[in-house]
Amino acid sequence: MSKLLATTRSGARSDARNTGVLVAFTALTNLADGVLKVALPLVATTLTSSPGLVAAVATVLTLPWLLTSLHVGVLVDRFDRRALLLAANLVRVTTMAGLVAALLADSLSLLPLYAGAALMGVAEVVATTASVALVPAAVTPPGRERANAWMAGAETACGEFTGPFVGGVLVAVGAGLALGATGAAYVVGMLVLLFLVGRFAPHAGGTRPQGSVHERIGEGLAYLWRQPMLRGMALLLTVLCACWGAWLALMPLVATELLDLGAAEFGVLMSALGAGGIVGALTVGWVNRLLGRRWAMFADLLGTAAMMAVPVLSANLWVVGAAAFLGGMGGTLWTVNTRTISQRMVPDAMLGRFSAAFRLFGWGAMPLGAALVGVLAELVGIRAAFAFFAVAALLTVVPFLRVVTPAALAAVPRH
Repeated sequence: MSKLLATTRSGARSDARNTGVLVAFTALTNLADGVLKVALPLVATTLTSSPGLVAAVATVLTLPWLLTSLHVGVLVDRFDRRALLLAANLVRVTTMAGLVAALLADSLSLLPLYAGAALMGVAEVVATTASVALVPAAVTPPGRERANAWMAGAETACGEFTGPFVGGVLVAVGAGLALGATGAAYVVGMLVLLFLVGRFAPHAGGTRPQGSVHERIGEGLAYLWRQPMLRGMALLLTVLCACWGAWLALMPLVATELLDLGAAEFGVLMSALGAGGIVGALTVGWVNRLLGRRWAMFADLLGTAAMMAVPVLSANLWVVGAAAFLGGMGGTLWTVNTRTISQRMVPDAMLGRFSAAFRLFGWGAMPLGAALVGVLAELVGIRAAFAFFAVAALLTVVPFLRVVTPAALAAVPRH
């Protein structure tokens, strides 16, 4: 009995430590990502006034989710996941150093800006896929929903709230300062990862799976496709993420042309997403108990629709900010619940490839949404482009209710 109690206490201490490390790493890297999300498009607006070329920055940032996520999933299921996080941050630091050098030399143009955005996008695919797959090895089942909630909260609090605000302020002072600060945050994130305790390679005894890369990719896609609810959620996420990609890509022009905001004010507007995400992270357990997991996830559909529809109807900063708040809150409720469901249903040895396949359907749609909204804005105007995506978000309601049913959720393992 005493041995069991000691083991339980040791596990609880390990859970607390690893959760703290993962939350700190997530906060630091997403703070840097949030600064970057504001800084790169604003730098682009100083190089061109074309909506399509400005939107292309967000397209290039997110395009790696479409082009590389499946191959990254194989890496995550083959190599030590903490080592992959360290490698991703090293790429980020190197890229930021190159962009800062170009800025200081007054030689930055759109082409190197796009190249830097592409490298940052690939690093994000690796880091995000590895961090989600690492959670089951770092935290025991009873603590995973809490860990996922705090990590998702850190993502939105820093990536969507603090980061954009800080980014707007830093860009107003100097774009070089903003990009340099992101590089410093990634360095600190690398140091934080060294405090994780445990084993983070996906296979015991140093053995690695047999088969070609394409065979391993096929296994991950097949597993996702055989799970009706997971498959349905992935397809729904495709539409929702396309909407988010469109919003993020075009919002710099909405802010500067329709709302007449400066860089710092734009950062405040972007931070409304994060404010909603913080509320979502803090209340996800309460909302799940009050409404149930199904209706908590449903809130993301309504929040995304509101976020896309409001710029069509209003040029009031506070109204647009309120819609962004609802979108951020709904997005966090969706993220926490889908991560918890996936980690309970998917074997650890498959989790990297599954997560990559799942995000291919979702986050891979973000560059498509960003590219499409840029074309639509050029052809029919900014408001009409947002109206198209608002309708798309509303069309997800019926499929969601048919796929994410009470019976399907009841069949999810509790651990």
